[in-house]
Amino acid sequence: MVSNQELTLPIPVLIVEDDAAIQHRLKDLLLNLGYQQDMLIFVQTLQAALDTLKQQPVSFALVDLGLPDGNGKTLIEALRHLDPSCPILVISAWSTQDAILGAIQAGATGYVLKERDDLEVSMSIRSILRGGAPIDPFIAQQILSRLILPSSSAPPATENIAEKGLLSHREHEILELVAKGMSNKEIAEFIHLSRYTVECHIKHIYRKLSVSSRAKAINTARSLGILP
Repeated sequence: MVSNQELTLPIPVLIVEDDAAIQHRLKDLLLNLGYQQDMLIFVQTLQAALDTLKQQPVSFALVDLGLPDGNGKTLIEALRHLDPSCPILVISAWSTQDAILGAIQAGATGYVLKERDDLEVSMSIRSILRGGAPIDPFIAQQILSRLILPSSSAPPATENIAEKGLLSHREHEILELVAKGMSNKEIAEFIHLSRYTVECHIKHIYRKLSVSSRAKAINTARSLGILP
């Protein structure tokens, strides 16, 4: 990693984008943040990105979903498998609920639309580099409209929300144990996972709920109906 006055910059950065104009735009934004050109790896296809991962690790990724030979979601899953802590920002024109939730469930840290101006995209990148989980306001509205029920409706079973919403079954299980006051060590022993794996799952829960603490995760999950 390298650092400037404001940010620690993970390197190298993988930028997966088939549009030359968008590639140029992202390069300028990253250079303005303090990156050097030799720290940036640009590829135009899903296969080229997967081949890159076989040759070297990456520490940060900007990923488009609509690639000439496939869906960027496949790359997100591969990145998350190789390095659960790797920050991944989706920068895409796709704004459907299925695309958004699919990318987040696959492990994307944040999601911003290409139509946003340079300042907004740069702010999303900065947020990721500071440990945040930036979600485009339009996308956040889409997610909430899917998760929040009308007050007149009876809430469905928690596990159904976990399946259809943001959290995986394992993440939901861990969040329930967090809500019971169990420590990471206790959770790891209870469900027979390593403490490191539990901590990775909790980090993903924080990112998906856009929170930074256990208490906020519990409160947000309850407000969304994910926890009773």
